[in-house]
Amino acid sequence: MLEEKNDNLQEADGKLEIETNDSTQDNAIDTSDAETTAENPVSTTETESENTVAPEDDHQDALDAITNSNAEESEDETLKERHDIPMQDYNTFAMDALVDELKKLINIDKVMSVKDHIEEIKKAFLLQYSHLLDEKRDEFNATNQDPNEEFEYHSPLKSKFDEYYNVFREKRNDHFKHLQTNLKTNLETRLAIVEELKELINPQENIKDTLKHFNDLRERWKNAGSIPKDKYNHVWNNYHFHVENFYDYLHLDREARDLDFKYNLDQKQKIIARVEALVEETDISKAFRELQDLHRIWKEDIGPVSKEHRDTIWNKFSELTKKIHDKREVLFESQRANEQQNLEVKKEIIGKIEVLATEKVNSHSQWLVQIQKVEELRNAFFAAGKVPSEVNEETWAAFKTAVRNFNAFKNSFYKDIKKDQNDNLNKKMALVAKAKELQESTDFGATTPIMKQIQEEWKQIGHVPKKYSDKIWKEFKDACNHYFDKLKEHKSEENVDEVAAFDNKKAYLDILRAFVLTGDHKTDLDAIKAHIEIWKGYGKVPFARRHIEGKFNKILDALFEKLSLSKKETEMMRFSNRIDSLSDSNDTRKLDNEKIFLMRKIEEVQNEIFQLENNIQFFTNTKNAKKENSIVLEVRKNIAIHKESLDVWKDKLKQLRNLGQE
Repeated sequence: MLEEKNDNLQEADGKLEIETNDSTQDNAIDTSDAETTAENPVSTTETESENTVAPEDDHQDALDAITNSNAEESEDETLKERHDIPMQDYNTFAMDALVDELKKLINIDKVMSVKDHIEEIKKAFLLQYSHLLDEKRDEFNATNQDPNEEFEYHSPLKSKFDEYYNVFREKRNDHFKHLQTNLKTNLETRLAIVEELKELINPQENIKDTLKHFNDLRERWKNAGSIPKDKYNHVWNNYHFHVENFYDYLHLDREARDLDFKYNLDQKQKIIARVEALVEETDISKAFRELQDLHRIWKEDIGPVSKEHRDTIWNKFSELTKKIHDKREVLFESQRANEQQNLEVKKEIIGKIEVLATEKVNSHSQWLVQIQKVEELRNAFFAAGKVPSEVNEETWAAFKTAVRNFNAFKNSFYKDIKKDQNDNLNKKMALVAKAKELQESTDFGATTPIMKQIQEEWKQIGHVPKKYSDKIWKEFKDACNHYFDKLKEHKSEENVDEVAAFDNKKAYLDILRAFVLTGDHKTDLDAIKAHIEIWKGYGKVPFARRHIEGKFNKILDALFEKLSLSKKETEMMRFSNRIDSLSDSNDTRKLDNEKIFLMRKIEEVQNEIFQLENNIQFFTNTKNAKKENSIVLEVRKNIAIHKESLDVWKDKLKQLRNLGQE
């Protein structure tokens, strides 16, 4: 940027002399004044020269901004590199992205160069984590039934963040320890150099020795290291004051001094030329950082210029500094405008959440939609960017209040259904107890329908509290599976007998087909009944082969028809055989259905008889009815048929009921 410079003044032969021109008295040094000024150093704007005219007040803000930043970086050189790492808007990062960014930054060796970045990440992360913690606490308070249970929440992401931040903190503490041990020593060294500068003004010394001592002090000053930032301006002002005294009040080799003044002027003009270019730089932040470095070079590396140029060149430098500072302020104003826009966006988001906190919904599925809406608004809030610092806390508080009100509104709904869930839990626990009680039963005919009914009841019961759901379902499922596994095993054992029964019945069909009636009604009827008993004695057949029962019944129907039995006898024998088959199968459901069917048929026939009897009364009560006509006779015939049918249905029902009492 600027060519390197050897600031050592040219050594001159001869002794130090007081100037003999007309200005001797004006320029003669007053040691007491110099010491007084050193104790009460001049302001930053006066370091160029004690005669420099102070810049206007509007220049001072720009100069102060530069000076304060340089003072901070003078304490810790690693702070200079923070400008090379972009400062992002971490408020727009998700929590996992913030953790990833923290992990990346802690691996940078110069810990103080990322200090500001990490602190911004920390604020953004804790802001979101605080919000998440509030939500989890509200959920806990809404669902917890045990007053002695305390809220606890563990986030693996928070643990990872703490782990990385602790690494940064340890590195930062190590850095501070090392820095603090040097700052005090460096400060004492620089103050000692200033004291030696005071003593340089001695007309009795040889100028060659004085110049050598002066150059040695300047070299020691450059290498003295960092000092506390709160001492920076005071120490530098004293140092420059005495350097300028050395130049201005002592009669040096005029040619050597003028050469040094000229060189310093050239270097400062180069700085001004560079600042003039920076005024046109579009990257304002970059321009300001370089301006900051140029001020440091102007102040620390380049010596004074002749008095005739001091005010002019300094005023030019400060004027250009103000221009860049003004452009920086415009940038800040733009950023503040963006922050104001972000504030409006966040206010709108808060308003939408407040509306959702009043919209009543009546089902879990609808609440899931509402919760998703709030989650999207929450993410939009964090992604909206920074707001003006003076309203940041107020905006965050309003956001938290809106979300908390929504959660309270939501939780009131779930509190209402919590009682129902507890009732459901009690019902299901009762079914679990019943299933466990029956799981070892070997009375499969009686127990199986009960177990199936228990399962149907379970399906009809609603949700239970989530914390018990998996446990109670496992207990119920295990009990049911245990019973039905035993039933399956039992049926496997029964299948052997059923297959044998099928084989026997299949062979017996051939015997039955060959059976011939003798013609004696009683003998033949007894023989048929004996065949039925033999058939029943073989037992049940496999479910898939029950068609053989139909073949047997078909042969029986043919035999009954040949016997010329009454319709009622035939019907009752067929019914008896069918009921015996259902009874052997232990199918109580079919027996119950058969009973219901018979009762309905009886009711239908009775209603039909009642209707027919009403009709016949209409015809027999007429005055001209001398005798029953054909219609009346037909009705009476139908009544007789229905009464015969009614007797059969009643006998069937009686037989079925007697079966249930056995």
